Amino acid sequence: MTVEIVKRSDRAVGFEVLPGRRIVERTIGRLERCRRLAKDWACRTRKARVFLRLASVRIMLGKLCQEST
Repeated sequence: MTVEIVKRSDRAVGFEVLPGRRIVERTIGRLERCRRLAKDWACRTRKARVFLRLASVRIMLGKLCQEST
């Protein structure tokens, strides 16, 4: 995974939507719909990673299995 830090332009005044922010927020929103992630697995990080991966697989399978209209 590559993380890119997006900086605001020097000419920006007030609120400005940063590129990529919508994608990140949408992904987090989809992951929050998974019940297993609602429980705090902080005591076992390995278990938390497994549930995060399963939730991601579930989301991707849902995208792949959608019928194109």
